[in-house]
Amino acid sequence: MSSSTYPFTAIVGMDDMRLGLLLNAISPSIGGVLVRGEKGTAKTTTVRALAALLPEVVTVTGCRFSCDPAAPDPHCPDGPHPAGSDGDGSARPARMVELPVGASEDRLVGSLDIERALGEGVKAFEPGLLAAAHRGVLYVDEVNLLGDHLVDSLLDAAATGVSSVEREGVSVRHASRFLLVGTMNPEEGELRPQLLDRFGLTVEVAASRETEERVEVVRRRLAFDEDPAAFAAKWAPEEDALRERIAAARALLPGVRLGDGALRRIAAVCAGFEVDGMRADIVTARTSAALAAWAGRTDVTTADVRQAALLSLPHRRRRNPFDAPGLDEDRLDEILAGFEDEEPEPDPEPDGPEPDGDGPEGPQGPDDGPGGGPDDGGRPPRDAGDGPAATTDDVPPQRQEPGHEPARQEASASGGREGGGEAPETPETPAVAASEPFRTRRFTVPGLGEGADGRRSRALTAHGRTTGARRPRGGALSKLHLAATVQAAAPHQRARGRGGPGLVVRRDDLREAVREGREGNLVLFVVDASGSMAARKRMSAVKGAVLSLLMDAYQRRDKIGMVTFRGTGATVALPPTSSVEAGAARLEKLPTGGRTPLAAGLLQAHEVLRVERMRDPSRRPLLVVVTDGRATGGLEPLARAARAAGLLAGSGIASVVVDCEAGPVRLGLAGELGRALGGPVVTLDDLRAENVSALVRTVRNTDSRRAA
Repeated sequence: MSSSTYPFTAIVGMDDMRLGLLLNAISPSIGGVLVRGEKGTAKTTTVRALAALLPEVVTVTGCRFSCDPAAPDPHCPDGPHPAGSDGDGSARPARMVELPVGASEDRLVGSLDIERALGEGVKAFEPGLLAAAHRGVLYVDEVNLLGDHLVDSLLDAAATGVSSVEREGVSVRHASRFLLVGTMNPEEGELRPQLLDRFGLTVEVAASRETEERVEVVRRRLAFDEDPAAFAAKWAPEEDALRERIAAARALLPGVRLGDGALRRIAAVCAGFEVDGMRADIVTARTSAALAAWAGRTDVTTADVRQAALLSLPHRRRRNPFDAPGLDEDRLDEILAGFEDEEPEPDPEPDGPEPDGDGPEGPQGPDDGPGGGPDDGGRPPRDAGDGPAATTDDVPPQRQEPGHEPARQEASASGGREGGGEAPETPETPAVAASEPFRTRRFTVPGLGEGADGRRSRALTAHGRTTGARRPRGGALSKLHLAATVQAAAPHQRARGRGGPGLVVRRDDLREAVREGREGNLVLFVVDASGSMAARKRMSAVKGAVLSLLMDAYQRRDKIGMVTFRGTGATVALPPTSSVEAGAARLEKLPTGGRTPLAAGLLQAHEVLRVERMRDPSRRPLLVVVTDGRATGGLEPLARAARAAGLLAGSGIASVVVDCEAGPVRLGLAGELGRALGGPVVTLDDLRAENVSALVRTVRNTDSRRAA
């Protein structure tokens, strides 16, 4: 182990994380592990320390793709290699390859030398990170921030074990089987469900609240920073012992018996928690077998199944983006209790108690395994979302909303039209639950952006339909436009003469494709939480609408933010973030009551967008104002709100107003606000995608009858 790597056995606490990593080291077919937790919890340190414990890898000498001499990849770009040539191999440590969040697709899958491919007709291929990670560990820190273009390539390789590169008629493919390890902070947003399901196990980590354990963490880290070599030498015996135990468990694993009783327990648990598909059953079975091998047993017990379910099922039970991963342990015990009579007698334990974490010192005793060692300070792992106006799809005219409570008669006071005295302050109302979310229509920012890939507004992106060609920007070629390249190279082909190369292509001739796709935007919600919105039925509907828009933002890869206004001012309830879960949590606790400082809310939104534009100038904003349009407090509140709206419109910010006014008498104040902002106005009912579809069908049928 390198002296610059913190020893795995010196990690204090973090039992579940270490156990999940060790089980994958024993049985890579489990499919990797996702580590979720707050910042500063040694996630990256622990993952890097794991690589030093993995067995060496024997590869074909000189092969850049780490082919196994006993079973080389028949499609290896460096091949062909003769099968069964064990004597021609060379051993090296297992690699841990890190995938940066901002990496390009070429860096991940590899790249072709376009000049040689066109000019010489050879497959000059430069391997990428997927090739380097073959038969090792692929580590993605902040995996939840990974771009869609990288996620798609990663999913393909993880599912098939093969990485394919298809570029302008040149095809390269090679084996890419790796242990996928990801770490993430849930506060920064969740993972796409497709990628989430690819991780075999998931663990939650948090810093200890125990004083002595925190002291030990600091003590060991300071000792390592002072003299890494001496610290590593101090922990070398524990590292060697753990390495040997992993090797022994790997050797024992093929002999572990996963009987019908254990399989029925696994199937009952997965069915009882209503997980999708069959991957959960398979992963749970593999994890149960690895747990038995880790404990030195050849039979899988109920305790193994229980521990495996706690690691493999929580992230597979999410039904929408706002569900937190988790598993009801009481429900798990209830399901397993039905199999108590079928529990086989466990084999005698060779090294202490079973790996269910019930023993006082875990499965390995006080000095054996990843938690033991000098200073006795750590416990072993328990086994046990053209112009400022936003556009919408077929925005219908504004209409009344029957069936809601009568509108408050604030119009006669300054809370409606200007000219009266101030409306009295209304007391704060406790937070109410949101109504059921629904599928909303798509609001877009007009024009053509160049922001991050997403699914909302039109933009020039790395993926999508080809609309033209241009010289590469910054010297990097993203996607070759073959016809434009050949056309640019045509003028100097006469100089090649007979017998020369088939096609002379210079670097200045290269053209990249200009593609149009969709981008993700910054969707900033400005929510009216004043007394005029405080009726429980109305506020519940408003929260349900905002929750639906939040879910739509999640699906379209947007960043979101939230400003609320009530009483005497406005508050940034949620700074711009990729975490829609945080937005949903803030919305759930949102109290209502008080005056309606609409101008303050709009001005606060302008400031948030100004700051965010400096941080991320390529991400275009979309302002969603959820209000009934009333304004109270101070002098001329409606005039001040109109001036604030004009400031936003003058800044080129696209906006949409969700009109929450209800009842038979409507003042139309939200419509006036929409005109000042330069954006469309929709009611809560018009927000639903199915209502838009029904209206479009009605209009088309009417037009057809008129034409007939």
